[in-house]
Amino acid sequence: MSINELNASRAADAGQHPLSREESATLDRRAIDYVQRAAATGLYEIRGLGAKRAVPNFDDLVFLGASLSRYPLEGYREKCSTRTLLGTRFASKPVTLEIPITIAGMSFGALSANVKEALGRAATEMGTSTTTGDGGMTAEERDSSKTLVYQCLPSRYGFDPDDVRRADAIEIVIGQGAKPGGGGMLLGQKVNPRVAAMRTLPQGVDQRSASRHPDWTGPDDLAIKIRELREITDWEKPIYVKVGATRVFNDVKLAVHAGADVVVVDGMQGGTAATQTCFIEHVGIPTLAALRQAVDALEDLNVRGQVQLVISGGIRTGADVAKALAMGADAVSIGQGVLVALGCNSETYLQGDEHLSALADYHRLGTAPGFCHHCHTGKCPVGVTTQDPLLEQRLQPLVGARRVRNYLKTLNMELTTIARACGKQDVHHLEREDLVALTVESAAMARLPLAGTTWIPGHNEK
Repeated sequence: MSINELNASRAADAGQHPLSREESATLDRRAIDYVQRAAATGLYEIRGLGAKRAVPNFDDLVFLGASLSRYPLEGYREKCSTRTLLGTRFASKPVTLEIPITIAGMSFGALSANVKEALGRAATEMGTSTTTGDGGMTAEERDSSKTLVYQCLPSRYGFDPDDVRRADAIEIVIGQGAKPGGGGMLLGQKVNPRVAAMRTLPQGVDQRSASRHPDWTGPDDLAIKIRELREITDWEKPIYVKVGATRVFNDVKLAVHAGADVVVVDGMQGGTAATQTCFIEHVGIPTLAALRQAVDALEDLNVRGQVQLVISGGIRTGADVAKALAMGADAVSIGQGVLVALGCNSETYLQGDEHLSALADYHRLGTAPGFCHHCHTGKCPVGVTTQDPLLEQRLQPLVGARRVRNYLKTLNMELTTIARACGKQDVHHLEREDLVALTVESAAMARLPLAGTTWIPGHNEK
C-alpha cells in the first residue's frame, strides 16, 4: 500500500475526506519547515558538507570487464601501475605521485591542527599529496607532508610568498563545487587566537571571504598572476587552477590559455566547511557532467595529456576513481571521504567515555551519526572540524593518519582491481570505451552509451 493509500485509509477510518492528509509535492514538510524557519528568523541556513539532493553520479555508470573480446590481467601476477605525473606542461619539477588519489584543500580553521598533521602523514605514507586550503600553511602540515599543494584563494588569508616557495605546487582557487561564485566562510566560533593571527583577523568574529580575487577581473589578469607565481618559484612548481563546476567548457579553456599546468574541476557534490544551503543544493552542476565537459575542452584545444585534469566532488570509492580516470581525468581529489575516514559521522570511532561523550554532543547539536552536517559550528563530536582545545584531542594525528592511509590504500586496491579486470596494465589506460551508463540522464551527461545499446542520448540521434 502506498503512503497516499495509507493516509486515505486512515482518514476514512476517522471519518475525514481522503485528501485531508495528503502531502503537497511542491510544499512538502521540508519546504514548509524552510518557509517557517525563514519567516521566524529572517536568515538563511548555513551548514557544512555537500549537497544532499540526489543527482546523476558515478554509481550510474558500470564497467565492461574483459572476457573473450578482451583479456583481463591476472590480479596477483601482473602489475598494474598507478604512478601519476601532474604539472608536466611548464614546471621544471612536476609532481610525481604513487597513486592518482589526492587529498583536497581543507583549511586550518575549518580543520584542527591535529587533522592537518594526520592528513599529511597519511598522504606521505601513500605517496600522494595534500593541499593547504584557505588561511595559510601550518608547520604541522608542511612537516608531515612530503608533497604539499599551496592554495592561493581570493581571501589571501595567511598568504606568504615564502610558503609558496616551500610548497611543491600552487593551486589558484577561482571557485569550489559547493559554492561556485561565492566566497569562503569561517564562523567566529572557529576563529581562535592562532587562526586569527594567521589570517590577521579579530578573534571570534565571522570571516567571510571575497568571491573573486582582488587583483584580477578576467583570464588576462589570471595569466599575469600565473607568471608572477612562476617567477617567484623559478618556474619549478606546477600551477593548478581550480574552478567550481558551472560553465566548465569555457572555464577550462580559459585556464589553459592563462598558462595552467593542471586544471582542477570541482563538481556540485563537493563539500565545504560552511556556506549557505541554497548554494550547496542549487548552484553548480554534477561532477559527472563537469568531467565530460572538462575533457571536451582539453581535447578541443588539443592539450589532453599536456595539461592534466584533476576531478573532485563526491568521489568516495575506488570504483569512483576508476570511472573518473576512464572518462578522462588524470587524478582525483577527495575531501568529504577523507573526513569520514577520520571519523566524521561515525558512531563507533571513539571508545569508552569518549564514545558516550561524542553521542551526547551529537544529541546537543540536534543530530546523530550519519546525519551530521554541523562542521560550521566548531562543535564536531569527533574532533575533526573544530578548534575547541578539548574536542580536537578526540582526533590524535597517528590514529587519524592510520585510518586515512587505510582508506586511500583500499581505494587504490579497488582501482587496480577494476583496471586489471578491464585488461589494463596502467590505471591511466582506462578509457571511455570501458564504460556504459545505466540511466538516460547519466548517459547524456557523461556522453556514454546506455547499457545494452549504442545509443547516447542527444548525441548520435538522427
